[in-house]
Amino acid sequence: MLTFAEELLLIALDDEKGILIDLPVLSLEYSLAGAILMELALKNRIDSDLEKLMLIDDSPTGDEVFDKVIDIIRQFPESKSAKHWIIEITRQFENLPHLILEKLINQGILRKEEHKILWVFRKRRYPMINDTEEKEVKTRIRELILSDEIPDPRDVVLISLIKSCGLIDEIFSKDEQQQALSRIEQIAKMDLIGLALSNAVQEIQKLISSAVAYVTVGMPA
Repeated sequence: MLTFAEELLLIALDDEKGILIDLPVLSLEYSLAGAILMELALKNRIDSDLEKLMLIDDSPTGDEVFDKVIDIIRQFPESKSAKHWIIEITRQFENLPHLILEKLINQGILRKEEHKILWVFRKRRYPMINDTEEKEVKTRIRELILSDEIPDPRDVVLISLIKSCGLIDEIFSKDEQQQALSRIEQIAKMDLIGLALSNAVQEIQKLISSAVAYVTVGMPA
């Protein structure tokens, strides 16, 4: 079974070009950090309310990414907000999307290619080897959102992440989006930790967007 972060990254990957789609600054990184926290929550390693996130089991998981995040949280005995940990995880992992891409490569789902551009720069691509996983997750989410089916906890979490990261366009057509958005809002509110992390990602993204706008438009000459 793929992790939340791996499923999210497959959705964010342009199938034809083999590269990640353009998203707002740090949106994908923050959402991947949230995905890791959500995975740890479902593994009963952390717990959360709408204000604080607490480590409740620091035993190894066998996954280097999860274990590093547990170690990061363990270094701070006082509980912090989900927002705090999303920022901290993104800061401590040098390139979180690349790390998750490498995990997908190691599983034989993607392969890595490098192509020279203007004989100087290299552009890295990640073509799909086996698209079963991507089709499965997209089909599963589409069918769930466009029906009255009751989602399981993992799908509630993934839908919350898709909403936070702005990946709805990658799953639904423009004609479907109005119906999908209402259903997504309803489902995303079903899980407390999912809601807490989703809200944290959106709050951080607003701050980033404001900072970028200030730098590019509003900075004094």
